[in-house]
Amino acid sequence: MQVHSFPDRARSRLTAITPRRLDRPALTHAAVAIAIVEPAAAGTDLELEYLLTRRSAGLRRHARQWALPGGRLEPGETPVDGALRELAEEVGLMLEPDAVLGTLDDYPTRSGYLITPIVAWAGPVDQLRPDEAEVAELHLLSLAGLDVEPELERIPESDNPVIRLPLFGRYLHAPTAAVLYQFRELVLHGRHTPVAHLEQPVFAWR
Repeated sequence: MQVHSFPDRARSRLTAITPRRLDRPALTHAAVAIAIVEPAAAGTDLELEYLLTRRSAGLRRHARQWALPGGRLEPGETPVDGALRELAEEVGLMLEPDAVLGTLDDYPTRSGYLITPIVAWAGPVDQLRPDEAEVAELHLLSLAGLDVEPELERIPESDNPVIRLPLFGRYLHAPTAAVLYQFRELVLHGRHTPVAHLEQPVFAWR
């Protein structure tokens, strides 16, 4: 499929579903952004890229973990507002609300957050400017690399399986792995696959 059709097809698939919203008032509401970037040489959908960060070692929570740009919502913010603000603050990518293609299901984390994932079309971008206080590494990874089957592992601490995705020579764990897996299932293949039950590894529970 050609690149020019991707935003319309992704928006169609995202708006055709009713994202699952969870009522978890004890959790802190947060949002993350799956920002789709169009490299200059991209000719097909799978040559498009998305942004992935590695969090700074100096952060108080989840230091050094792989993550999509995002964070907790500020008072009065919607998930779209929060995700776009975090994109601008963390990596210097400024997008307007009309760049948002849709949202995925809420994902509750063991560390006390309820994450709403936002999918946005960035198109071609100029140089990004990661905030060194929050972002140790910034990667642009191809959508082709997401089109892999996840690995599900049983652990004694939970009745639900831990999800991990084999990406760029390592494993990516939930919550990011769960969010990207649902993105892959829905946006690339048209399947609305639940992921809220998929578990995080124990090291991410804190």
